[in-house]
Amino acid sequence: MTQTAEKIKPGYPLFLDEDYQASITNKRELSEERVDQAKLDEIFEWTTTKEYQDLNFARESLTINPAKACQPLGAVLCALGFEKTLPYVHGSQGCVAYFRTYFNRHFKEPIACVSDSMTEDAAVFGGQKNMFDGLENAKALYKPEMIAVSTTCMAEVIGDDLNAFIGNSKKEGHIPAEFPTPFAHTPSFVGSHTTGWDNMFEGTIRYFTLNEMEGKEVGSNGKINIVPGFETYLGNFRVMHRMMQEMGVDYTLLSDPTDVLDTPADGEYRMYDGGTKIDEIKDAPNAIDTLLLQPWQLPKTKKFIDTTWHQPLSKIAIPMGLEWTDDFLMKVSELTGKEIPASLAKERGRLVDMMTDSHQWLHGKSFALYGDADFVMGLSKFLLELGAEPKHILCNHANKRWKKAMEAMLADSPYGQNSTVYMSKDLWHLRSLCFTDKPDFLIGNSYGKFIQRDTLKKGKAHEVPLIRIGFPIFDRHHLHRMTTLGYEGAMYMLTTLVNAVLEQLDKETNEMGVTDFGYDLVR
Repeated sequence: MTQTAEKIKPGYPLFLDEDYQASITNKRELSEERVDQAKLDEIFEWTTTKEYQDLNFARESLTINPAKACQPLGAVLCALGFEKTLPYVHGSQGCVAYFRTYFNRHFKEPIACVSDSMTEDAAVFGGQKNMFDGLENAKALYKPEMIAVSTTCMAEVIGDDLNAFIGNSKKEGHIPAEFPTPFAHTPSFVGSHTTGWDNMFEGTIRYFTLNEMEGKEVGSNGKINIVPGFETYLGNFRVMHRMMQEMGVDYTLLSDPTDVLDTPADGEYRMYDGGTKIDEIKDAPNAIDTLLLQPWQLPKTKKFIDTTWHQPLSKIAIPMGLEWTDDFLMKVSELTGKEIPASLAKERGRLVDMMTDSHQWLHGKSFALYGDADFVMGLSKFLLELGAEPKHILCNHANKRWKKAMEAMLADSPYGQNSTVYMSKDLWHLRSLCFTDKPDFLIGNSYGKFIQRDTLKKGKAHEVPLIRIGFPIFDRHHLHRMTTLGYEGAMYMLTTLVNAVLEQLDKETNEMGVTDFGYDLVR
């Protein structure tokens, strides 16, 4: 074999070496019932046709790469945003290993999360005993100041009652009665990761405030609350802090996992770092108002704040792009009486300057995009501001009201006239659209790379390059530290988009003596 200790190669290009190629060939010939390559090519070509697309869009009982994850994943992220809080998942150990791995691959950080490891006996008799031992051991071993409990499919299918189980754990002395244990039922077979975040957040603020509203008065603490929702760009938390501080606003960012998901390599392991304090949660009903940065994805939170805290819940859109960041800052100014400072006005001006510099390269370019409801809406809005055309817009787990709002927004812009919004569709549907009604670019998470690969196989003229903005990003590093909200986030997205367009233009014009008349030094 060509691999030696003195010369280590990664899998690529190692597996191109002659001995590995021979091994792969032998495996195919001796161990696989491999279909003839000509037949594979025939079927591939068929999957790129309108005939196949019609069959693809008619399927009802199968989902292929749904562009969403399950509820407990969102619950874990929400719990990580509170100070010294340990996410605890009541269910099977394998599910929790998946959640930790999923976040580990995106954030490149160790993820603290425990499970009470329900197995076959718990599936039959219930998981209360698992919870007794699990809560006691988790508190003793990891010394959190709060444990936030969510569930997996197994616990939900058999009907385990978290409120009763946690209460019984305290009655029997496994954990102290006063120990904070907010909880949420998060069945994986309904909703998505954004539903799970919403459920866990609502469960947390319910736990600390529902029976503690006596003496609470809206506006008495002079603060505003900001609820981020399922947010995985750490720069978005930081830009919220920066903008509020520059405005001189007294605020609370409810659920902020920035520090624990971005710890330094300085020789000290931090299982817990930063996060919203329990006292800040308890004080949140006294705020002037609560602003939901992902309003389409937080229905349960919205209802609780409306009916229990009785705050105005001022209507805003996700602050992405120019106009919706303007709206957000003006709403904060209106609520608090604080003026928007010159520093943010100057930052806005820089964004406008960047848009002016780059609009000619983005104008008329068409994009397919996919992701969560608020993210997709905010990104579509920004594309319209840039003169780009969001052609295919896909969100698997949105609702009809969201779709109606999306279509109204698109109809108001000349660049949205040829846009189509797809709800409850998956990436295999989007793959068909990229063949039959090709966009210039694809925007989304890492899973879109397989659509790019497939379109390239049909030929360079059919390739739809992927621009990685979204969650999860597994195959690139450090993008989770970037920003997509506010003027700063718009600058980052604009930079990413226009340079992807220019990079593709270089690829298309670099053939010497054929296309390099367009291979310009200055763009």
